Amino acid sequence: MKLLLAFLITLFATGVQADASPAEPLDEQALKPVKVSENIWAIVGPLTNRTPENLGNNATFGLIITTEGLILVDPGGSRKGAGALHAVIREISDKPIKYVINTGGQDHRWFGNGYFRELGARIISSKAAAADHEARFNDQVLRLAALIGDENFAGTEAVYADIFFDESYRLTVGETAIEIYHKGQAHTPGDSYVWIPGAKVVFSGDIVYVDRMLGIGEQSSSKQWVKVFEAMAALDPEIVVPGHGGPVKLEKARKDTYDYLVTLRERTAAFIDEGGDISEVADIRQDEFAYLLNYDTLRGRNAQKVYSELEFE
Repeated sequence: MKLLLAFLITLFATGVQADASPAEPLDEQALKPVKVSENIWAIVGPLTNRTPENLGNNATFGLIITTEGLILVDPGGSRKGAGALHAVIREISDKPIKYVINTGGQDHRWFGNGYFRELGARIISSKAAAADHEARFNDQVLRLAALIGDENFAGTEAVYADIFFDESYRLTVGETAIEIYHKGQAHTPGDSYVWIPGAKVVFSGDIVYVDRMLGIGEQSSSKQWVKVFEAMAALDPEIVVPGHGGPVKLEKARKDTYDYLVTLRERTAAFIDEGGDISEVADIRQDEFAYLLNYDTLRGRNAQKVYSELEFE
């Protein structure tokens, strides 16, 4: 299996691109390490869906290197996905992984917990994310196993955090200070962002999507998502490492996530005021966001979910 994982992972060490799109397309299967700043890395998975080839790792993860060990932001989408992620980490540093931060409720934010706990890492999660993990575990298992296959899902278990927090948690490892904030429900009820003030870098988890359209699901709140993004943006980060896509400047994160949410909510509210029926939500214009991957697949579903939210606000 190790040989197979090594074959699947193509490694590139590059600087952060400040322009509006990745310098090169992400390989369909690869995890791509990107050096964000000194001792901070993004590990960028594909923008596609979960597949047997990516082992559920269709997301962006983070690595913070300190004098005392490593801090991993999100552990991968399955046990085997965690192993693939660990193989990439070992190419960057051989220091022990001290902590794993779960930034939200989606499978790739916590399904790899067991793998890294066995290596001695302690796991950190907001209480809201932990509750979401328990509430949606069975549903996520069924979906993930169907997408990546039972063989690739094998060994994945529900392993919950060791350290829980309500709204914020501060951690210092070696000389590196890290702040974790849960400001409310966004893509999932327990979404958090990880702020490294000394580097002005934020790991957003699923609060930010770039280059692919975000999904507003039953577990999401578009209204709160806007507010959570605003709280994160108030930090004025120099680099945002999103939950999906490569590291970007705040302006790009705002364009692909915040502007989309605000625009969709405003147009849906106007549509409702004009007497529009939920069966016609596909008519709501979103074409300026057609450059985002999955636009055709998600725009109608997103509009329907926002319509349902606004009816009760």
